Amino acid sequence: MQNDEEAPWEYTLYIPHDPRAVSICRRTLRLVLTTHHLAHLIDLAELLASELISNAIAHTDGPAALRLLHTKGVLRLGAWDTDPRPPSPGTASEQDENGRGLHLVRSCADDWGWFPLTAAAFGSAGKYVWCEVTATG
Repeated sequence: MQNDEEAPWEYTLYIPHDPRAVSICRRTLRLVLTTHHLAHLIDLAELLASELISNAIAHTDGPAALRLLHTKGVLRLGAWDTDPRPPSPGTASEQDENGRGLHLVRSCADDWGWFPLTAAAFGSAGKYVWCEVTATG
């Protein structure tokens, strides 16, 4: 039998198209990770989730969702949005305040990717951009 720390878990937070939702996602993420004894991941997970959700809000006009999945020692953070087009890493320089989100995700996460979604997945077509970090340690 698995103990609570080994059992897989998943949360999905649906958010409106509102820049304030990024802060709500960070606070919710902090609470979830603390509750599941993964406080050591908070700073990295907040950075990654903020970038994913910020991109979802900045590049679409519809709602979005943050999904957290923990299984087998890996934390997967994902953002759904209503735009089915692939995410673009952009061409921001180090001095630019915007446009570096996917570069941060690619360099800070252990793995990342994306896939298009049909309407059945989140109630609307779009895409799901995800990243993973090792949750043990």
